[in-house]
Amino acid sequence: MKARLVPLQFEEMNEREQDEFREQMKLLTEMYADVAQFEEPVKVGEEMPEGADAAVFPLLIFAAYRHDEQLISCSLPMIILTSEYGTIEMWDWEIATYLRQLGCRVFTPYSVDMAKTIMRAFAVKRKLADGAKFLMFQDTPGEGKQANIFKKFYWWEKQSTDKMEETFGCRVVYRSWKELNERASEISYEKAAEISVDWEICREGVSDDSFYRAVRIYLAVKDVMEEVGDVEGVGANCLNESFCSDTTPCLAWNMLFERDHIIWACEGDTLTMLSTYIIYGSLEQPVMMTNLYPFLMGMAALAHEKIEHFPDMEEPDKYALGVHCGYFGFAPRAFCSQWTLRPKVLEIVDEHACMIDCRMKEGPVTLAKIYPGFRKISLIQAQLETYVQYPGSDCRNGALIRWQDGYRVMEELCSHHSLIVAGNVIPLLRQVAAVFDWEVVQM
Repeated sequence: MKARLVPLQFEEMNEREQDEFREQMKLLTEMYADVAQFEEPVKVGEEMPEGADAAVFPLLIFAAYRHDEQLISCSLPMIILTSEYGTIEMWDWEIATYLRQLGCRVFTPYSVDMAKTIMRAFAVKRKLADGAKFLMFQDTPGEGKQANIFKKFYWWEKQSTDKMEETFGCRVVYRSWKELNERASEISYEKAAEISVDWEICREGVSDDSFYRAVRIYLAVKDVMEEVGDVEGVGANCLNESFCSDTTPCLAWNMLFERDHIIWACEGDTLTMLSTYIIYGSLEQPVMMTNLYPFLMGMAALAHEKIEHFPDMEEPDKYALGVHCGYFGFAPRAFCSQWTLRPKVLEIVDEHACMIDCRMKEGPVTLAKIYPGFRKISLIQAQLETYVQYPGSDCRNGALIRWQDGYRVMEELCSHHSLIVAGNVIPLLRQVAAVFDWEVVQM
């Protein structure tokens, strides 16, 4: 999946500038070969080729101030990559500002990583527009084990699905969670053992019986994915409809990502799936989803996790716990410093269910999620300081997260589900937001 980019040039270029243009194009073609496909150059004012994602200026000259109508009429966003290092040259800031004043959408990456992020984001956007399919297993959204909680969630509304498909061009394909589990139950343990022989899963306290039940879900999901075809992401209403299953799909999500690069989503959350697909596809940085429990929520948060108190911290208003399904939450093991399959913690899932006890590397992280309505994205710069354990609770191993302004977070946070992305990647995610024309709510 590569961005299709059209190099733009001005007819006023002299021979020296034409040589510089060709040299810069040679550089860019080599430097960005893994993320971009460069089309034949087009002169400013000429028609753009169909299907292109963005235009690129490998060289800018004075003529940029003399083609207002042609530049305004350009149908594509513009990326300026004029330096010998494949980024914007500082001498081009004036022209970039002028183009923005004309109303052009202009990207001015100042690092190769940022330029690649922009290009990958355009490729992801086109993949969605071409009808990327997300497979979701559920039967009766909102009803089930914790209907008083789950019926509140926007992602189960038809409005949410319709708006998501209309906005991005993707498709959400629904299949029965109950029928998937019935199909899984028909798969033999022998086949489960054979397929998983090389998985090398670190597990503690998980019997072969429980392990093979989880493997069978992987095999059943693979079968349905093959029937649907070209699936980019998969999820299930795994908690609220846990009565349909004798296991949980966490192990399946890990193996689908490892073997097939399939994005995942917990609890039927299509907004999380979309957020994960776009953010991981654009940044290629470790990402996962957890529940946020801000200390400012007090007992409203503590009671849900069956713990009596938050850790004793200075400035508690700046802290939250990240906990999901008894531990930090699901993440592929490739993203983690520690990763172990353990028995279930939550009462609402089957006795044979499993969960991943994992840790991402401590340090700077970015919290992010697309808002309901798909017009905004929340970005929170934070620090994953350490992990805390409450034996016997629903928080056996949670992340201690510190952010800058807890009161602002309480006013602006769009969901209890939040993605955690490794590193301070807000500058990169602001570029992704610009590609998708989202308003950024930064906290």
